[in-house]
Amino acid sequence: MSAASLPATRIALLRSRRQLERLHKGAQLLRRKREALVGELFRLARPAADARTRIAAAAEEAYPELIDALAAHGEAGLRALGWPTRDYRVDVEPGSIWGVVVSHITGRPPVARTIEARGTSPSGAGAGTVAAADSFERFAELLLAAAPQEMLLRRVGEALARTSRQVHTLERRVAPQLEHAISLVRQALDEREREAQLQLRLRLRRRPAAAR
Repeated sequence: MSAASLPATRIALLRSRRQLERLHKGAQLLRRKREALVGELFRLARPAADARTRIAAAAEEAYPELIDALAAHGEAGLRALGWPTRDYRVDVEPGSIWGVVVSHITGRPPVARTIEARGTSPSGAGAGTVAAADSFERFAELLLAAAPQEMLLRRVGEALARTSRQVHTLERRVAPQLEHAISLVRQALDEREREAQLQLRLRLRRRPAAAR
């Protein structure tokens, strides 16, 4: 609230003081939330970093094998070996951590399959293509396992940044503006009270003179 929009009345002063008190309490709650989000972020950071390391290692293993399979069969040949496409579904359940909306994978079938389950012939596909399929299925397993954790890490980071902005806005902008407005109203009320007291003293002095 700006100083210009705050009327110089005692009612406005009392309301503004109560508003400032609520503002300080809200900022305190936001600081506690920020501290909790920081702790949650540190708790998630190490497992996420380990998962990324495993994913990077799996990708380094899988992609060279894919290149060898492409060299042996070409893109059209690999598409033919991969037909029919696989219908893969997961069960997702929404959740919330410190007000941050997240999702958890509660159920999913295994990604890795046997050669028979893929419906491909080892002699027709070749050992390199089978190895590439095995590697990419393990790669997909790691990605699916890490996906909820990565999303949670990103959401917690976004919530932490948003909460920090809110605390900064309340403590550095809104509260100082309201405190300044309250100070101006208090000064105006004090000045008005001094003027009233001065007028009262002047009237009291004039009464004896009028009586004479």
